[in-house]
Amino acid sequence: MKATCTLCFHHCQLDDGQTGYCRARGNRGGAVVPLNYGKVSGIALDPIEKKPLRRFRPGSKILSVGSYGCNLRCPFCQNHEISMSGAEGVEALYLSPDALAEQAQRLREFGNIGAAYTYNEPLIGYEYVRDCAKLIRGRGMFNVLVSNGTIEEAPWRELLPLLDAVNIDLKGFTGAWYQRLGGDLETVKRNIRIAAEAGCHVEVTTLLVTGENDSAEEVQALSEWLSGVDRSIPLHLSRFFPRYRMADKPPTPVDTVYRLADIARQSLSFVYTGNC
Repeated sequence: MKATCTLCFHHCQLDDGQTGYCRARGNRGGAVVPLNYGKVSGIALDPIEKKPLRRFRPGSKILSVGSYGCNLRCPFCQNHEISMSGAEGVEALYLSPDALAEQAQRLREFGNIGAAYTYNEPLIGYEYVRDCAKLIRGRGMFNVLVSNGTIEEAPWRELLPLLDAVNIDLKGFTGAWYQRLGGDLETVKRNIRIAAEAGCHVEVTTLLVTGENDSAEEVQALSEWLSGVDRSIPLHLSRFFPRYRMADKPPTPVDTVYRLADIARQSLSFVYTGNC
């Protein structure tokens, strides 16, 4: 029996036993289920600034957890070993939501403030994020999401009340660039706006890929749009390094990052540069 996944705009139509575009959701017995539920490929106690979040609980630490799979196909992916893998391509240990919440609680004495869902694209494991977030919130701790923002509106609105802070990758500001990445610019813009309007702490990251999305005109348009949502949303402009299928591209010149940050500061109150 066919089933349609309604979590993101791809709307994969799957035969029984088939796995979707994200490699982490599939049709099993006529229902779409998260195949990566509780399957953790990485877990670490990280500085909150590493997410990156610069204006949410600065100086604190957060238990970061990730799985496998992604619903985009960025050729420059910095975590392609897990984001572009399915279950057969990555080592993962099962960690139940209860176990994650208990571990987060134990780490409070070391400065932990909650849980961050990150590393791969966490929203394709929507049910796991939701279940963990409820338990983390119930213990009086914070939930942080690091995401590409590619999710349909209804599940996004349902999840937001459980989230305290998000960092969303805005990977550029042209529809053509997003199409190359297997994504949709308008979806991400909509979800940034919804999160900000919901009162969630929002920060945005753009990886500046050499010769692709690093023009002054594009960064100016991006920052002006973001300012229209909220001038105080922090923007992180990160330096690209050769990775994955763009191993032949040179790193973003440091002076390019600084120059584009100055352009963004004409519209935004908080602009940070990363990996410089």
